[in-house]
Amino acid sequence: MNLERADLNLLVYLDVLLRERNVTRAANQLGLSQPAMSNGLKRLRELFDDPLLVRTREGMMPTERALELQPMVREALAAIDQVIQPNRDFSPAEARRTFRIMASDYAESTLIPPLLKQLRVSAPGISLDIMTPSDVSFVDVEQGKVDMVINRFDSMPQSFHQATIWSDSFSCVMRADNPILQDYNLDSYLRAQHIWVSKTGMGVGVGVNPEDVQRLGWVDEAIGRLGRKRDISVFTRHYQVAMLLAEQSDLIVTVPTRMAQLASSNPRVVLRDPPLKIPPLELKMAWSPLLQQSAPHRWMRRLILDVGRQL
Repeated sequence: MNLERADLNLLVYLDVLLRERNVTRAANQLGLSQPAMSNGLKRLRELFDDPLLVRTREGMMPTERALELQPMVREALAAIDQVIQPNRDFSPAEARRTFRIMASDYAESTLIPPLLKQLRVSAPGISLDIMTPSDVSFVDVEQGKVDMVINRFDSMPQSFHQATIWSDSFSCVMRADNPILQDYNLDSYLRAQHIWVSKTGMGVGVGVNPEDVQRLGWVDEAIGRLGRKRDISVFTRHYQVAMLLAEQSDLIVTVPTRMAQLASSNPRVVLRDPPLKIPPLELKMAWSPLLQQSAPHRWMRRLILDVGRQL
């Protein structure tokens, strides 16, 4: 491709077209007429010598070449935006803005309180809009509508930037007078009734299949490797609710240790190490390449990682 033939505005068109997969919606988003956007798509096809978007019964679908280009185009546009933006130093103490952060209630309960405490000292004008995983889609993150997502992730788009906040072990939480405490071992653990709790990734969740051990997560995969399985009475996506249920019944909940430690001062429950080896989980933070070079965003990412290390 000859750069002299390229109109950088076409990259903006391509980014929106691949995101919307609809010429009319892309035109509306850019404030263009539909014929102008159609002409832009024609020029893009000539420039890349590829159809880029193909009409199917499901609508306009990107070609393999278009999918390869999409993350590169986003990176290029973000870099260009940084070049033409004035160089402004970010002053946290003077800043007035809101960061939108998607966090599971595990991250919200363990990471957000100390983060907020630090913000009140160093950046009192910054507020947080905490969103649940069900509130956010990968597209929202790609478009920079959400500043960052904090959770455990089974998979992640390659275009996303990410960092590990911490690794965490697992602990069991149960009522202080739970009969299992009289003879606590692997066999009694597996004979007991359990609360399953997990919410990985983002997006609207689906029902759980108790027989699909591979999709039940860390705890059940570890038990499965022993050729055993546990008896699950309740499935929930909320760690706080799971711990409350364990306090009020003979059920056992196995949760990340940092979450379990929130109940360490509660005399009605006790914490125990699991009677089997469970691999640690990683709490990750991910964000759009569109925000990679943003000075406020870089500052917030560093602060979150610093708070995580302190914990």
